[in-house]
Parts: sequence; structure tokens; C-alpha cells
Amino acid sequence: MDTHSAEPAAADGRISMETPPVVSPEAWQAARAALLVKEKALTRARDALAAERRRMPWMEVRSDYRFVGAAREASLLDLFDGRRQLIVYRAFFEPGVFGWPDHACRGCSMVADQVAHVAHLNARDTTLAFVSRAPQADIARLKQRMGWDIPWFTITDDFDADFGVGEWHGTNVFYRDGDQVFRTYFLNNRGDEQMGGTWNYLDITPLGRQELWEDSPPGYPQTPTYKWWNWHDSYVPDAAPDKTWVQVSDAGEKAFRAQAAGEGPQSGTEA
Repeated sequence: MDTHSAEPAAADGRISMETPPVVSPEAWQAARAALLVKEKALTRARDALAAERRRMPWMEVRSDYRFVGAAREASLLDLFDGRRQLIVYRAFFEPGVFGWPDHACRGCSMVADQVAHVAHLNARDTTLAFVSRAPQADIARLKQRMGWDIPWFTITDDFDADFGVGEWHGTNVFYRDGDQVFRTYFLNNRGDEQMGGTWNYLDITPLGRQELWEDSPPGYPQTPTYKWWNWHDSYVPDAAPDKTWVQVSDAGEKAFRAQAAGEGPQSGTEA
């Protein structure tokens, strides 16, 4: 096994750094297989934690919080946009923030930059909204400059302070049962930095990804894995899964399972 280390910074710009050993393809595959065992254990632990999160108690929201949107005033209930689940990210954009008024907080801006297309969340009966204390004129200008199309509202009362985000940033999750609203989850600090992807968002909601493999309480909505997936411009409410896509995804999953059974641990998602 050969060792390898970078030399001190030189004219070619290389930086002194102690790197891992350079090994044969066989040794590299063995190291990857050993690490993959731990990675799959982490995946299953994360799934188990999400299942526990779906069983967290709820807190009823009794105050009538008000927001200002691009077109009109809105209540917290309005932010759901008719869906059952609502994820609210309190972005730090207001007078006094570094970069104001041209930019929001750099960290919050990174979160906004990595948000996946919200159509996929909407297809799981989930709405994502950003809220800040900045006026709508500033929010509209910022969204246009940065190319963001996330629904973004102005806070007008104590909503952020009441839900753990008096300043900086944080993500609250709510569930709507008719006109009743419940707080179901909250995260901030380093918990926020890995948000943005569809799966990470769904995993913090009370209903989860809503797929059959998940450990959810009885009666929770669940559909077959992969079948509800679609192009972000092709979702149709209450439409049955496309028959061709069902066949394609079934064949792909069958091939993956066969390969995994014959060759040992594989990369990719396991139910």
C-alpha cells in the first residue's frame, strides 16, 4: 500500500495536506464496502428517527397570526394554501441584517438557493413558505434578483418570537385539520443547514414521505414508493400514477433488488 502526501505550497499552488493512502482497486472496493455498512445503518437510524418524529405530540395554535403577501394579507391558515401540511422557514431579512437591503442573511440565502422545486412538496399535500420582517417591496426585489420563487410573506406580529425564532432563522412545521392548526415540529441552527431537498422537508412533517415502506401510525396516507413521482410541471391533483411510469419503476426496482441480492451491499436507497 503506497502512502501519498501533498507537498508544501509551491509555485504550482499545491497545499501541504496529509491525504489518505493510495490503494489498489480491490482495496478501494473493500474500504467502500466497509463504510457502506455504516452508511446504511445511519440511513435506517434516520428513518427510525423520522418515524419517531411522526409520533411527536402536537400543540394547538390558538392565536390568529397575520402576514402580508405579494397580493394580500394572509392568516396562518391561508399560508397552507389549501394543503394539510405547512413548513415555515423564518429567513433573516430585515433592517440591520448584514447586506440589507440588497441581500438577506448569507446563511438564509444559501438555504433559499438550495430549495428544490416546491411542486414535489405540493404533490405530498405540503406547502413551503418563507417569512421575514422585511416589507413586501424588499422581498419582491430580493426574490427577483436572486431568482427565487418560493412563497415569501412579511411577519406583522409575534409569530416568529412565539415559535422559537425571535431572530436569526428557524423552521416550524404545522398541520391543518379543517380550520384547526397544530404545531408539530421545529428545528434551527445546524438542523436548518441541511434543509432544501424534498426528502429532508418531508421527513420533518407529521405525515412523512407518505410511502408504504415508512413506519407510520395507522391510518396515515401512504402510496407505493416511486409511483407518485413526476416531472415538476406535470403533477395533476388526484391523478392516478402514470401506467408506463409504474411499469418502468417496477422493473427498475426489481433489477436493483436482484443485483443487491446477488452482489451484496449496493449504493442507493433501501426501504
